[in-house]
Amino acid sequence: MRASAVTDASGRQRALVPVLVFLGTVVAVISSLGAPMIPTIAAVDHVSLSDAQWSLTVTMLVGAVATPVMGRLGDGPHRRTVMLAAAATVLAGSVLAALPLGFGALVTGRALQGVGLGLTPLAIATARNSVPGERSRSALSILSLTTVAGVGLGYPLTGLIAQSLGVHAAFWFGAAISAAALTAGILVLPPTAHRPARPLDLLGACLLGLGLGGLLLTLSEGEAWGWTSPGLVLLATGSVLLLLWWARHELRTAHPLIDLRSLRNRVVLTADVAGLVAGVGMYLLMSLVTRFVQTPPAAGYGFGASVTVAGLALLPFSVASIMTSRIAPHLARRTGTAAILPTGCAVSLVATLAFLFGRDRLWELFIVMGLAGLGVGLTFAVMPGLIVGAVPAHETGSAISFNQVLRYVGYSTGSALSGAVLQAHTPAGHTLPTGDAYGAAALIGCAVWAVVGAATIVLPRRGSAVAAGPSGRPAGPDAAGAAFTGERPRTGVRATGGEGDGVREEGAPA
Repeated sequence: MRASAVTDASGRQRALVPVLVFLGTVVAVISSLGAPMIPTIAAVDHVSLSDAQWSLTVTMLVGAVATPVMGRLGDGPHRRTVMLAAAATVLAGSVLAALPLGFGALVTGRALQGVGLGLTPLAIATARNSVPGERSRSALSILSLTTVAGVGLGYPLTGLIAQSLGVHAAFWFGAAISAAALTAGILVLPPTAHRPARPLDLLGACLLGLGLGGLLLTLSEGEAWGWTSPGLVLLATGSVLLLLWWARHELRTAHPLIDLRSLRNRVVLTADVAGLVAGVGMYLLMSLVTRFVQTPPAAGYGFGASVTVAGLALLPFSVASIMTSRIAPHLARRTGTAAILPTGCAVSLVATLAFLFGRDRLWELFIVMGLAGLGVGLTFAVMPGLIVGAVPAHETGSAISFNQVLRYVGYSTGSALSGAVLQAHTPAGHTLPTGDAYGAAALIGCAVWAVVGAATIVLPRRGSAVAAGPSGRPAGPDAAGAAFTGERPRTGVRATGGEGDGVREEGAPA
């Protein structure tokens, strides 16, 4: 009996990383379900394109709100329960969106699916606490990439299903993989009852939710409402004031939703700034490429491709980003972890320049997206290792959740920015922008990557050296990066800088 129990525990331990990766990939694929199907949804449900856009926007809105709340709840003894409840909510949302109940039910289902966006940081925290040694380090980088690679996989996959079998079939596919992910989680996710409970900052959650929700609504609806319309200006101003109130509250409360004091650590600040701005550059380029590919040649540019082909153009992005989980640790050992972020930004800048000067042939766009996947993959792969190496173990879920929220804000900003630029270059009475619009948007993308690249170089070297880590000793890039590369930090600080061993939970297998 005892031997059987040991065998079962060993099997669950071996399956943990694949299950966590599967959970993250499923969430990323489902979050992208609305993007390639917006025109089809508008036609099927007889709504305008701007209304159909809510099938994508509402998922990001709910995800931005749910992610920090789930991160804080998951830092306590209820992590397994929170993760399973989120997976069940995604399943319910997928079924609701798949049923032919009208546009209202579809949007409600997509909102429920947005709860799943909070699963990725909890999966990263679980890998840090429950997976030993080298497997933990590689799992962190792979899990960070699931949000990137999953989107690239979701576009062609859901586009093909929708084109062949209809919109509702794509959401039934989402329901099927959600059910598989929930089942796997029930069987494999480890218990966390021994972790100390911390009170949830309800006021902070409400302020952050309302502020971020209003800000993302501003970015999403700016083109439709008019960027200078009184309603939009009032919404944006109110959202900023709410976020300022939230920040002031977080700095004063004993149990904050997100410990903003961690931003005084230059490693965490660099990772968060990079996550926000890199998200803008990533979605800006992805939005440009998918729209460019589908534009009919009669416009003087474009290829008139189907939704499926437009999705396939993003497949090199996913493949290259997945490859970086293997490349980044080796590169870090040769150049140092601090060099990975600016290297990734430089490669992404090259990809955007390639789009600026070479988009006359379809194969050129495949190369562009491959380079973009490599650059974004390098940038995002190293972030979890930097963050978990710079914060206490009990703050991992919260800190990574905040980084994830900033990515979602960046994604929405990049998408809205591409739409705004293209709309600004659309002549009156025309439905398609001029070819120069894509050049202008690409130049903005180049500026974005130059800014984030400079930030990843300047911030870690700023001013008076290194911010104090959780132990009170310096926690610079080398110390934090040791959690990513597996090397001993040159500063003498332990790789993870957390309480206890900082890598495993008490009682976790060694």
